Amino acid sequence: MATNAVTPDQDVIALEVVIAAPPDRVFQAITDPSQLLRWWGQRGIYHSTRWCSDLRPGGQWRSEGVSETDGSAYHVSGEYLEVDPPRLLVHTWIASWSGPLKTVVRWELEPAAGGTLIRLQHSGFAGAPEGAKAHYEGWQHVLGWMQAFVEKGETVATRPPISAAPRN
Repeated sequence: MATNAVTPDQDVIALEVVIAAPPDRVFQAITDPSQLLRWWGQRGIYHSTRWCSDLRPGGQWRSEGVSETDGSAYHVSGEYLEVDPPRLLVHTWIASWSGPLKTVVRWELEPAAGGTLIRLQHSGFAGAPEGAKAHYEGWQHVLGWMQAFVEKGETVATRPPISAAPRN
């Protein structure tokens, strides 16, 4: 990844990665529920069980899944704010584990040498530094999973599991 940062005020997470595929292909991977189910997650961490999407400004999206560390169910949902295939996707993000925190995720895709440059920004963490830290770590996983799916066809089912950390 070219750039990974959390702003000093801990409001914005910013990450960049180049994916060896054209922007149309990358946009499909981040918006098609059937593809999202295949790549978003990893055995030993969590996996999605359902994705729903109404891909248009004002449309809703929702992901549901199960934590593989404690078996608890989770969901993440939001509203699409901007949809401009294949260059821009902006949506709100409300995660069941983050309480009432409502944040905004911005995916910018642009053609680059060797594929597509993704600039991901996740904002709205002011006053929630632990949320910023956890999401920063999570997005690094997510971008890696998506890259492996688009470039090599790797899925949750074929990706090696991560061993759970020992419990004290």
